[in-house]
Amino acid sequence: MKVKYLFQISTKNVGINKSRSVLTVLGIVIGIASIIVIMSLGDGASRLITDQIKGIGSQTIAIEPGREPTSPTDFAQMFSDSLKPKDLDALRIKENVPGLVEVMPEVYGGVTGSYENETYRFTILGASDVMVKIMDIKLSQGVFMNEDQVREASGVAVVGGKVKEKLFGADDALGKKIKVKGVNLRVIGVIAKQGGSSLMNFDDMVFVPYTTAQKYILGTKHYNEVIVMADPNIPLNQTVQDIKTTLRISHNITDPTKDDFYVNTSADLLKRISSVTTALTIFLASVAAISLIVGGIGIMNIMLVSVTERTREIGLRKAIGATEGNILLQFLFEAVILTFIGGIVGVFLGAAVSVLFAFAINHFSTIVWTYSFPVNGALLGIGVSTIIGLIFGIFPARRAAKKNPIEALRYE
Repeated sequence: MKVKYLFQISTKNVGINKSRSVLTVLGIVIGIASIIVIMSLGDGASRLITDQIKGIGSQTIAIEPGREPTSPTDFAQMFSDSLKPKDLDALRIKENVPGLVEVMPEVYGGVTGSYENETYRFTILGASDVMVKIMDIKLSQGVFMNEDQVREASGVAVVGGKVKEKLFGADDALGKKIKVKGVNLRVIGVIAKQGGSSLMNFDDMVFVPYTTAQKYILGTKHYNEVIVMADPNIPLNQTVQDIKTTLRISHNITDPTKDDFYVNTSADLLKRISSVTTALTIFLASVAAISLIVGGIGIMNIMLVSVTERTREIGLRKAIGATEGNILLQFLFEAVILTFIGGIVGVFLGAAVSVLFAFAINHFSTIVWTYSFPVNGALLGIGVSTIIGLIFGIFPARRAAKKNPIEALRYE
């Protein structure tokens, strides 16, 4: 039997009962659409995060306290107090790290601030004037802290856009003082509102000199992180190695496996985030793919019903010369056509939903979201749906092919 004839007769049989065919492939459509949406959103999120990390700069190095976490059980290591002022002093010695251009410690914590009768909880981040060189911080009013204010532990603050709205409303915040843990901080600058367009939510932050945060607000003598700007004329790997060597000497560590700190570059961060987003996308897509199995079972069930309904047709075709192979191929073709159509519809539906999601994110938030159509996901979805048609269509097709023609003709 020619493939062209098989395709024509199978398509005709599928179209005889359109309502049943639509309901049959619904599980396939939903499964493929879900996979397309998840992969599209996953790719969009990965691009967004990647762009943000690239914006930090390729020569930025982050030194984190504690041992590098390699599993969920190592999470507590992130709260180590292993980075101290002596480490900062050692890093600032040019002979120790020739590739170091700027270094900035960071301390942070959640606090509640007040102005007159208004209170609001935010993250206070102790940094230095180097912050504006590292992060793309734009001020709508005032200025950022300077080196003298950091050295003198001055009571100054640069507030995020949301903090300003919550504490001052429409009033001008410059020159006014907010109280945090009994300490008065004079507002010298306001960060332009950014929404969720940054890895760090500056809108909900208040920047103060790290010396002020340590001495008067957080009461700590260690750093939560140290940021280094490296010289682009010196290989980054060399600067990273110099930092590690300097800190090991400062911490009296002779065995690198005993390091109580770890160093990240933008490339390291990109690699880690990429692996996490990829794994998460695959996991969610796998969960969505369960509906494909449900859809395949539905197709097998409907094909079995179709075999029973068309028993006389099968008997008649066998009586006039159709072989078991012809009958088998016909019912397999019908199952594959159903799942193939479901795959195509699912791809278009998933693409449409993804476009709507991208439009909504761009329209209702400040995030710049790039729509991405997962071509590999579409090809994989159509291929998998077709394979499901073959797998779940084999049993009904074999059952049809094995029917006795005489008994089939007698079937009422």
